[in-house]
Amino acid sequence: MFRTLLIANRGEIACRVIRTARRLGIRSVAVFSEADAHALHVRLADAAFPIGGARATDSYLRIDRILDAARTAGAEAIHPGYGFLSENAEFADSCAAAGIAFVGPPPAAIRAMGSKAESKRLMEQAGVPIVPGYHGEAQDEAVLADQAMRIGFPLLIKASAGGGGKGMRPVLAASEFAAQLAGARREARAAFGDDRVLLERYLTRPRHVEVQVFADSHGNTIHLHTRDCSVQRRHQKVLEEAPAPDLPPAVRARLHEAAVNAARAVGYASAGTVEFIVEGEDAFFMEMNTRLQVEHPVTEMVTGIDLVEWQLRVAAGEPLPMTTPPEPRGHSVEVRLYAEDPAQDWRPSTGPLRHFHMPHGAEDLRIETGVRQGDAITPFYDPMIAKLVAWGPDRRAALARLGAALHESRVAGITTNLAFLRRLVGHPAMQAAELDTGFATRHAADLIPALRPAPPAALAAAALEEVMAPMPAASAGDPHSPWDRRDGWRLQGTGARLVVVQDGDVLHRMRLAPERTGWRTELGGAAALLAGHRLPDGGMQVAIDGVVQRVVAQHDGGSVHVALSGGEAGEWMLRLLDPYAPVGGESAAEGRLAAPIPGRVVQVLVQPGDAVTRGQVLVLLEAMKTEIRIAAPADGVVAAIGCAAGESVEEGAELVTLRAG
Repeated sequence: MFRTLLIANRGEIACRVIRTARRLGIRSVAVFSEADAHALHVRLADAAFPIGGARATDSYLRIDRILDAARTAGAEAIHPGYGFLSENAEFADSCAAAGIAFVGPPPAAIRAMGSKAESKRLMEQAGVPIVPGYHGEAQDEAVLADQAMRIGFPLLIKASAGGGGKGMRPVLAASEFAAQLAGARREARAAFGDDRVLLERYLTRPRHVEVQVFADSHGNTIHLHTRDCSVQRRHQKVLEEAPAPDLPPAVRARLHEAAVNAARAVGYASAGTVEFIVEGEDAFFMEMNTRLQVEHPVTEMVTGIDLVEWQLRVAAGEPLPMTTPPEPRGHSVEVRLYAEDPAQDWRPSTGPLRHFHMPHGAEDLRIETGVRQGDAITPFYDPMIAKLVAWGPDRRAALARLGAALHESRVAGITTNLAFLRRLVGHPAMQAAELDTGFATRHAADLIPALRPAPPAALAAAALEEVMAPMPAASAGDPHSPWDRRDGWRLQGTGARLVVVQDGDVLHRMRLAPERTGWRTELGGAAALLAGHRLPDGGMQVAIDGVVQRVVAQHDGGSVHVALSGGEAGEWMLRLLDPYAPVGGESAAEGRLAAPIPGRVVQVLVQPGDAVTRGQVLVLLEAMKTEIRIAAPADGVVAAIGCAAGESVEEGAELVTLRAG
């Protein structure tokens, strides 16, 4: 076994590999960019080396710098994690040339499966069923349009290189083909430097089912059962589970056999995932990921196998610890907590984690994260904050455990998909395993409901959070100083606190007068007595006229993030305004559309003088592996353009200015 291992990655996967290395007595070496100098994976490793600037192209994608760090550290092996260089055959070749073991498959297998078109040709030769389509080399638009007509609509355009939903566009009719082809090529070129595409028949209610495979250099190849990854947004996974539920036994057996045959066909070794599209009794090969998958913990939870340990043992030349798959034990479900706003077309969010609380891990719950409270989510990398992985003796129990964990979780400082995940796990269709890749879109009204006005309990929580918050350290830490008191005490009598809470466009002016048992105010047009009590886990009990409700209220700069459960379940971001500030002092200039986060301008779709309608996309911005659509908030005319295609822009940079038409 290796003595020193370098992890050529960051975030939660780097932390996860370090944990296994430590258990096996292997010294771990981290690498980090300028943005990650104080990251959790750097703190956990036995040694850490800087490798360049914040952007991945200046650090985590620099093969030369990673190998220099490995040589300096005396690393005998490099684990690439997933993403970045994990499926880069050149990197695997470079490791071999440097005499360092690459913890992954042979370069030839990476190359064979790195092209979706080439991999499908190989799979067809190996007898693995593939989706009808076009996987040829000819890429001019006329040929692709002819092939599209041959396949028929609806069809799917997919980038030939890469994955993660980049360069993937469904086309429902021939009239849409040219525009969707251009968009897919643009995304593919930006993400992979390769704009080649393939075309496939588009299944209307497909499931995304994958099989975990493992092989060694001694001729042993096995499967470790299925996972269902059907619940996705923008073609990227949000929830995964193992084993895949409600698969006909014959289909499950065919998938196992096809996955093992696929791995053998390319001389595979290490961990890999063979992905399939399944609809009814039909199952077709989609692609093979030649690395560890983000969702590998659900397989570990039902098999009891540490897949990273197996990777290390295979890379060290050992045979697989077993050659017959163990029977799966129970069921496991995982969700990905992202820094993104589901209500804004999944727009990524950046900023500091002012509050970050995850439930404690246990035998039936794993929390996989690479961040801590106080860390910043930057625009340079994937917006995933954490993975919550639950186990249960059956699927219903696993979902219940996961739901409980999500309701214990709290994040403030950035927008996340936490509320979406809570609704998703508890949704009746999820409980019934009615799964397909259109799940999130079909149930969008339930999973991303329209924002409703904050109920009295939420307003009360925001007001109490304001009046109960600690005073600034004006008294130099004297606990008996009157300057630290927030109960309305005055030298010549009791005073009231005026709190202004903004909920959307509505202002709630609340005068809170202290009483012995709480604060007297007017709420919802009626007098009410409020009381608040902080709980050890960071939550709060709010009482309105003696009726107690548990809430979560977290300060987030000048706002309070409030989450309620029960009959009034929901989340609200309520602003706390200065009650004595001039009216309108904080309003922004109208008609100016700014970059929500730093990114690169992909395309400017309008020109000065163009008339635009509300919702029309004006600029495409790429940031955090996501294409962000900057749309017109109202009808108007383009007055000015402040950016150009290919330009990098900072947060707040003015992109387009509109004027009334």
